[in-house]
Amino acid sequence: MLNFRLFMNVICKRYAVFSQQKMPADLSRKSYTQIFLLVIISLALGGCSGVFKKTSSRPALLKTENATQTQLLNEVNRFAQVNSLRAKMDLKFEDNSYAEQGIAEDYLTVTSEIVVQRPANILFKVQAPIIGTDVVQMTSDGVKFRLAILEDYSGGKFKKVVSGTNNADYSVLQPEIEKAGSSKNGKKRNINAFSNLRPQHFTDAILIRPIDTGKYLYAQSTISQEEDSISQDRSSAKRVLRGYYLLEEFIRNENGGLNIVRRFWFDRTGGIKLKRQQIFDMQTEIESDILYARTGNLTETGEYNNFPLRIEITRPKERYKISLTYQLPEAVSIGKIYPAKAFVLVNIWNLQEVDLDEKLQEMKKMKTFLYK
Repeated sequence: MLNFRLFMNVICKRYAVFSQQKMPADLSRKSYTQIFLLVIISLALGGCSGVFKKTSSRPALLKTENATQTQLLNEVNRFAQVNSLRAKMDLKFEDNSYAEQGIAEDYLTVTSEIVVQRPANILFKVQAPIIGTDVVQMTSDGVKFRLAILEDYSGGKFKKVVSGTNNADYSVLQPEIEKAGSSKNGKKRNINAFSNLRPQHFTDAILIRPIDTGKYLYAQSTISQEEDSISQDRSSAKRVLRGYYLLEEFIRNENGGLNIVRRFWFDRTGGIKLKRQQIFDMQTEIESDILYARTGNLTETGEYNNFPLRIEITRPKERYKISLTYQLPEAVSIGKIYPAKAFVLVNIWNLQEVDLDEKLQEMKKMKTFLYK
C-alpha cells in the first residue's frame, strides 16, 4: 500500500503539471478515461493531499455558556436596581446626518455631568473643553423636556431654550432646524447637532427599566455573530464567532398581536454578560440601540460590581451616536434621593423660548390650510 501511495503521488504530481498544459489533440478517449480514473482513485486514498490541499482562515468559534430565561431576567433586574446615579463622564458625539452618503462627523470628546433618578428624571450638562463652562443643559421629568443652548459661537444668535414632549415626533421640523444651523462654522454645526439630543435617551440607557412579567411577555433565543476580537494589548485583531442569548420583551397590541418593546443581547463567552439593549417604537422600528462595554465596578461600596463603564447610544431617527465613559467609576454616586426641583431647568439666562409642540401644531395647521 505504501508503494502504491508513492506511485499515486507521482501520478498526481505529473497530472498537476499536465493539467497546466494544453491537452494534446491526439489523445484518445481511452487516455482521458485513464487519467480521470487515476485522479479519482488517488483522491479517494488521500494520495494527492499534498497537491490539492487548500487551507483557509475561518473565524474561531468561542466556547459558550448556558443560562435559563430566569437567569437572564434576573440579570436585567440587577442593572435595574440602580434607582439614581450621579457621575461625570467623557462624552463623544457623532453626527450621522449624512449617513446615507457614508459620512459621519466626529466631534471632540467633552466632559458631561449626569444626574438620573427613577422613574425618568434627568439633569444633563455638557461642558466646553478646557474652560469647563456649560454649553448645553437638559432636563426631563419623563414626559416633557427642556434644553438650553448656552453657547453657539455665533454671537448668541442661536442661544435659546427649547422645550417639547419626549415621545413627540419632530422630524417634520428638521429641515427648518438644519437651515437655521447650516454654516461653514463648524462650532455652530456642533450646536445644531447637539440640539437634536433628548435627555430621555440617556435615561433609558443608564436606568434600565426592570422586568415586568405582569405587563409584558418574554422570549429567549440564541444567535451567533462574526466579529473582531481585539487582543489584550490591542495590537492585533482576529475574527471570532461569538454566541449570544437574545431576551425579547413583547406587549399585546389592540389587535391581539404582539409588538416587540425591547431586545437584550447577552454575551455567552466567559460568563453571561449584558452587552446590548435595543428599544423599539410603536411601529417596531429601532428607537435606541445601546451598547455596554468595559465591565467594571461603580462606587466604592462594593455593591455595584460588573457594570458597564462605557455606554454607546445610537439614535437612528435623530441620526446621531453618543459614547459615554465614566471618568472616575469609583467616584460615581448611586442611591441618593434628589428633590424634584433638581430636574427643573429654569431660564435664568432670559434666553428666547422655543416650544416645539407649538411649532408642530402651527405646521399642521398650515398644511391643513394649504390642502383645503
